[in-house]
Amino acid sequence: MSQAAFNPAAEQEKLDLEMVEIHLLTEGIYRHYGFDFRDYSLPSMRRRIWKRVYAEGLSTISALQEKVLHDSGCMERLLLDLSINTTAMFRDPTFYLAFRNKVVPILRTYPFVRIWHAGCSTGEEVWSMAMLLTEEGIYNRCRIYATDINEAVLQKAKDGIFPIASMQENTSNYISAGGKDTFSEYYTARYDYAIFRPSLRENIVFAQHNLVTDASFNQFNVIFCRNVLIYFNNALQERVQQLFLNSLDNFGILGLGRKESIRFTSVADSYEEIDAEERLYRRVR
Repeated sequence: MSQAAFNPAAEQEKLDLEMVEIHLLTEGIYRHYGFDFRDYSLPSMRRRIWKRVYAEGLSTISALQEKVLHDSGCMERLLLDLSINTTAMFRDPTFYLAFRNKVVPILRTYPFVRIWHAGCSTGEEVWSMAMLLTEEGIYNRCRIYATDINEAVLQKAKDGIFPIASMQENTSNYISAGGKDTFSEYYTARYDYAIFRPSLRENIVFAQHNLVTDASFNQFNVIFCRNVLIYFNNALQERVQQLFLNSLDNFGILGLGRKESIRFTSVADSYEEIDAEERLYRRVR
């Protein structure tokens, strides 16, 4: 039996139809639920949408759209797929080491430090920063605002309970990040989970915030948004960078992920580099 010949025109027509379906799905989500994924990076969106199509036992994106609009439970499941929740404690340890050595000395000069961790996911990096600031002796005059679009992952972040299986990797990251204590002293092991010290949560405010549609809610000395912008298209990245600039005090610190940068954005001239490799910037104008 011979295989059917590849038909470029038919394949392009199929792809074009898929793009229409994705557009209608994201537009419907925005109008009905208020979540705006219309300017997210298309390749990532496409993979995650098809993952949910198959998980729901469907065969087309159009069928997923119908189910999402009439079934809020399906929308919650899709939201978990579309939200980027890959994280770890002290993820990219050299970033935390650079922050400890180059930013903390600046923060010591402030009477009070307001920190925004945007797109905090399940909170491992937020708790990591609370540990670092505790070890540096300034956590008692810091307030961390940890936000995410997804209420389910925010609750996990607030609970401060993480799989014990991840503690080996977290311990290694902690040591590489310049940790000054014994990592295991920060949590209590219970069955398959590690429960972190409640005192680390005392200066953290967890709140839902949508980077795409919501405005700034405070003026900050430090803003972290690491490994989130890579999932946005250029127009949305520009919009979020403007939001961060407007949310930073003069001489405030911006921390991005390794694959993210302020280069080629309209805000680039507003910052100076603290550490180019670790994507740490300081607002200077």
